[in-house]
Amino acid sequence: MPAPLMHIETHSTLPAQADCVVIGGGVVGVSAAYWLARAGQKVVLLEKGRIGAEQSSRNWGWCRQQNRDSRELPLSTESLRLWEEMSRDIGEDLGFRRCGLLYLSNDEAEIEGWAKWGRFARGEGVDTRMLSAPEASARGAATGKGWAGGVWSPSDGTADPARAAPLIAKGVMQHGGVVLQNCAARGLELEAGHVSAVVTEAGPIRTRQVVMAGGAWASSFLHQRGIRFPQSAVRSSILSVGPGAAAEVPPALHTKGASVTRRTDGAFTMAISGSGTLDLTPGALKEARHFAPMALKRWRVLRPGGLQAWRAGFETRRHWALDKETPMERVRILDPVPSKALIAKTLSAARALMPALRELPVQATWAGYIDSTPDGVPVIDSDIGLPGATLAAGLSGHGFGIGPGVGHLVADLVLGRAPLTSVAQYRLARFEKSQWGKIAEF
Repeated sequence: MPAPLMHIETHSTLPAQADCVVIGGGVVGVSAAYWLARAGQKVVLLEKGRIGAEQSSRNWGWCRQQNRDSRELPLSTESLRLWEEMSRDIGEDLGFRRCGLLYLSNDEAEIEGWAKWGRFARGEGVDTRMLSAPEASARGAATGKGWAGGVWSPSDGTADPARAAPLIAKGVMQHGGVVLQNCAARGLELEAGHVSAVVTEAGPIRTRQVVMAGGAWASSFLHQRGIRFPQSAVRSSILSVGPGAAAEVPPALHTKGASVTRRTDGAFTMAISGSGTLDLTPGALKEARHFAPMALKRWRVLRPGGLQAWRAGFETRRHWALDKETPMERVRILDPVPSKALIAKTLSAARALMPALRELPVQATWAGYIDSTPDGVPVIDSDIGLPGATLAAGLSGHGFGIGPGVGHLVADLVLGRAPLTSVAQYRLARFEKSQWGKIAEF
């Protein structure tokens, strides 16, 4: 059974023209389209499959400031506010709750790392609280274990991956935008070097502005126009159990062994932070030297994979014709097979961590491709070498929570208004230099 996902009805007629076309119906794409439509733009949002059907519905649902890379921290703080603002404006429950996030550990080095981040973050106005051994053990009482320490971040929270992207897409339509599902963007047309149209499988849309928010598909799409975007994908395997556990189970708990998140339907998502499978792709091979620093940092939690990503075609380096079927039409939704070994390890570790979950049956297992950049920080940039095109991709496994903020920044760039936060750290051009020494501590 795949990850749960709300279905929404959208438009079926392709407009002839638009102020801006957004490609990709994940949380970043729908958020960008929402903020643009709310600003009065005539927006068309294109999704080759279903809204939110790829990584935006396959994640934990965490919306956090805690342990963020310093380059993302201001954006994550703004995004927490925007989750609430969007929910009020749309009039729908996106599942966002400031339920607090709990981190527990018996590893002194890990605890000190959290403490170091906390000293930095409190200087940035973040409410992050170190827990002593008694405090951590009390907050983690549902584990039935003692803990050496931990962190409590009360203003952080979770949103619902099954509902968020579809409901934000409804917000796009409420503000006059057009949302099309099962309509793939094949490529771009140019006039005098500037974007002039988006070619879809149903025909062209005349526009002077396009946003590429296609997640794992972004690099191969831009490659068609000679733009290099170093991107690689990791296959993440997750499961859910329940519902039915006692109320004392924390709504969002992280430990090195396993992480558990309560979903809005009462079920629990289980995962092991950072663990994943590296499936071979043409894009990964081509950009291997740029990803070497990140791979060396994470080699203990990554497993070698097979060829299912290669066959899916989302990182192809082949050029395709705009009047023929493309890889995006052959694979409407990336739905990779989860790793049985990792699912079994996750279930065992989570049940060992949380006794109240031991009797709950497995509800679903799924996998998704996390699109990553060489430094683990997204690209949000309108200066990518193609006038009229803005890129918002490479969210690196922590993009769901900052999706509203990324979308707002995209709208700021497209509209030429003052940006929500600094954008210098998100420039594509940073990858023109070696990434050795560029992986931030926090």
